[in-house]
Amino acid sequence: MTADISNSQKQMLLKMAKTVRDKSYSPYSAFKVGAAILFDNGEIICACNVENASYGASLCAERNAMGSGISKGLMDPVAIAIAGKNGIACPPCGICRQFLMEFNPNMAVILENDNVPIVYLLKDLLPVPFSPTELDMANERQSK
Repeated sequence: MTADISNSQKQMLLKMAKTVRDKSYSPYSAFKVGAAILFDNGEIICACNVENASYGASLCAERNAMGSGISKGLMDPVAIAIAGKNGIACPPCGICRQFLMEFNPNMAVILENDNVPIVYLLKDLLPVPFSPTELDMANERQSK
């Protein structure tokens, strides 16, 4: 499912991502990130990054938002807007790209560059993901 996102939707999602970005708990990096995910039913879930003194326990905004959506029964994201520093594109990290691929490789990823929305498809940002296919192949090999 590929999202056809209007300019007004892009702007709205970026605005929501910027608003939640300001709630970020990032005392170690001071790198605040917000994400707003649009689901197929029209619902939007927003979240920010949450850091931890044990860095590996930190949670990116994108995974935080998707996890919140899942907890509400929302499994079909169509677009995500990500806001870091104003006007500077903040693409999702590798872990978030892999995490989001599980739910929709055709998801629109909306970033901001010089205050202009730019859109990528998630599958273009992570062209060779690890997927259930690889798990199936590994299980087949082990059963032989």
